[in-house]
Amino acid sequence: NRPIDCAPKKATFHSKNHVNMAEAPKPEAADQQQQQPAAAAPKRAGYASVKPEFVVKRAPVEKEANENDDAAEAAGVTRPSSSQSEGKRKRGQNKNRKATMVKRSGVRLCPSVVAGRPCSYGEACRFSHDTAAFAAEKEPDVPGQCPFATATQACKFGITCRRAGTHPPLQTASATSVGDDAAAAAADAADAAAAENHHQAEDNTLHSELQVKLRRKDYPTPWATLYLERLMALAKETDAVAAAREVGSTNSIAAQAAAFVLQEKERARRPADLPAAAAEAAEATEATEATDATATPTAELPASAKSIGPVIADRAPREKKKVDFRNKLYLAPLTTVGNLPFRRVCKRLGADITCGEMAMASNLLQGQKSEWALVRRHESEDIFGVQVCGNKEELLTRCTEMLSNEIDVDFIDLNVGCPIDLVFNAGAGSALMGRKKRFEAIVRGMAAVSDTAVTVKLRTGVLSSKRTAKETIAQLKDWGVQLITLHGRSREQRYSKLADWDYISQCAHAAEPLPLYGNGDIMSMTDVLEHEGTGVSGYMLARGALIKPWAFTEIKERRHWDISAPERFELLRDYANFGLEHWGSDTQGLEKTRRFMLEWMSFLHRYVPVGLLEQLPQRMNDRSPQFVGRNDLETMLASPDSRDWVKISEMLLGPSPPSFDFVPKHKANAYDANQG
Repeated sequence: NRPIDCAPKKATFHSKNHVNMAEAPKPEAADQQQQQPAAAAPKRAGYASVKPEFVVKRAPVEKEANENDDAAEAAGVTRPSSSQSEGKRKRGQNKNRKATMVKRSGVRLCPSVVAGRPCSYGEACRFSHDTAAFAAEKEPDVPGQCPFATATQACKFGITCRRAGTHPPLQTASATSVGDDAAAAAADAADAAAAENHHQAEDNTLHSELQVKLRRKDYPTPWATLYLERLMALAKETDAVAAAREVGSTNSIAAQAAAFVLQEKERARRPADLPAAAAEAAEATEATEATDATATPTAELPASAKSIGPVIADRAPREKKKVDFRNKLYLAPLTTVGNLPFRRVCKRLGADITCGEMAMASNLLQGQKSEWALVRRHESEDIFGVQVCGNKEELLTRCTEMLSNEIDVDFIDLNVGCPIDLVFNAGAGSALMGRKKRFEAIVRGMAAVSDTAVTVKLRTGVLSSKRTAKETIAQLKDWGVQLITLHGRSREQRYSKLADWDYISQCAHAAEPLPLYGNGDIMSMTDVLEHEGTGVSGYMLARGALIKPWAFTEIKERRHWDISAPERFELLRDYANFGLEHWGSDTQGLEKTRRFMLEWMSFLHRYVPVGLLEQLPQRMNDRSPQFVGRNDLETMLASPDSRDWVKISEMLLGPSPPSFDFVPKHKANAYDANQG
């Protein structure tokens, strides 16, 4: 916790692109006296205009390849074939990187011993009960306060916590004097309150009972079943609906099926209006359960929907939640780097809306813990959504109904923008823009079965030469969504070139009165001011938030923030604390926090401080020349060498494991090949 010395001093960095401030070129004294103020040189297209005194003059280096920021929307890419160009092979993920494994201690403590309770297996336990042996091998504690331990609440990681030295002695009832009932009661109440606070900090966990139902495919989704059966029945009536097959028509098959579900849900909200057959069924149920005064009778669905069984009483439809999406800043769902600790950092800096990382609908329905971790919500996320991806109406409608019932969420977003080959080739993501009938069936079904707002994120189209978003958005208005977010690039562009905000403006007007958010190259207050006349209802920040999370503050306060290196370092300290609270304060949780922090730093280092620029602002796709900062910490934070990022993580999380070598998952440079 010692303060970071930010004064210029001699230091060694791994990056050859940076030197010490003491070694930075300075003008001669005579030249300083004769030098007259001059107008700033014209900004070179595609380059950040760093002041000459901070630029490092070195021999020209080979031009970097055009690399894509695929981290902004999805996790995987297909391995390129040998026939692809070298430039293509350098895009996207670092597929050949080595896995970073956390070395386990030789002594593996019993979980019961760690939790401070007797082990039910006794001597037959396959884990060790020798805490002294574990303590002898345990790695040293790291700086900072344990996020779990309080005076009345023990840390759940016990002796394995890497901040165990900060655990205070517990003040429980046993520590009070005999007969001091008031003190004992107060301690018990404090214990309960502390436990409740820890429980409430994060929500949307996968409970074992729900996981078992999902794995056995026993989870009931009656409204999704009703929609799918109605959809299939209407599709078979080819003669009757032949004239109504045009996509987007108010009389299309999907529209009729969705309208039928909404009608039945409305009837279920008003039992008095149920058909006579349903009323008789309710009376019969009530008669058989007369001995149970608390029993709630269930009513059958109408005859056309009897195949899905009775409506479950505790799953009765609710009024759809309305969300005010006007005039807000939205942190985009970001795979790998858009985790809960990062979202907490952005919430503190001014983000209004947050969304979990993209989750595959099929994996959620299978009860996979790793996928369910993506829908976790922190209590600070007051407007929070989850993003799902899939290629079939059956998967997405069932997943939507299940999420709407089981988790605390303000909206469910459908990903129709992911450009990654692995997703696109499966017919999901941006591929849905070319499959309009299925797209309509998915969106209408999700909106019909969900009691939560449904939103859609999409791109301008699949091909740059054939943009289809405007026509699609005009139809989406009638499909039941509450918000559209448009990324101003096509699937073909991925993250190259600049986002087309003129086209975003056209789509915003086509979407009225439905709110539409613009996304693409937003990184500063200036970017927002330039797009204020486009008609969008709000702005989504993706890569701009990764490079400069304080952009939310700049936009809201209408200023350029020359944030200092110590202030940026404190953001990393916050992230470290949030990470230990989320992933755990033992060695495994600490190293997971380190890995995700380093993934974030693969974007964060691209920031050029405001005080170093001749012309503001720094643009998303601007290259920055090799430069030094105003102190060693600022220089180190700008280093593109991952070994320097590891050094920074060690200031916060202690020494990294032996032979630790970090290679970022995503190659985070996205410069236009036609620039410079």
